[in-house]
Amino acid sequence: MTFTVTPIGSVHNSRSDPADTDHWGDVVSSIVIDERFGNDCLVGLSEFSHVEVVFVFDRMAERSDYSARRRPRGRADMPEVGVFAARGPGRPNRIGVTASELLTVGERELVVRGLDAVDGTPVLDIKPVIREFLPGDVRQPNWATVLMREYFTS
Repeated sequence: MTFTVTPIGSVHNSRSDPADTDHWGDVVSSIVIDERFGNDCLVGLSEFSHVEVVFVFDRMAERSDYSARRRPRGRADMPEVGVFAARGPGRPNRIGVTASELLTVGERELVVRGLDAVDGTPVLDIKPVIREFLPGDVRQPNWATVLMREYFTS
């Protein structure tokens, strides 16, 4: 089974290098929504503090084999893990999901902070972050904490 998706909009920011993988915390991005959704498509969104942005790592090549374990970011100090234990861009279907702080909402544009997508990235969907959908007791291995130490810092 295959699916065809059409982007709802695109990311605009100052980041252009998908290989530059750290320091996303202060990155401010504008997401411009396609005009086919009309000028009311974002009404009500401004009442939320965060949105989940679903996007495509469109500048990453699809891997030919996802069965082998890999070290996150190729770092020797990281354990070898399966594709679904890592959040990197080299994923099946190249789909990224990031919860980002919502700064402003316009008619067809929203501004967010902390979105780890480069300029021009296609956006597939935007959903408000709702507390009841969030787990209250997240657990993760120490290597993930070490790996992410500088990801959202300035």
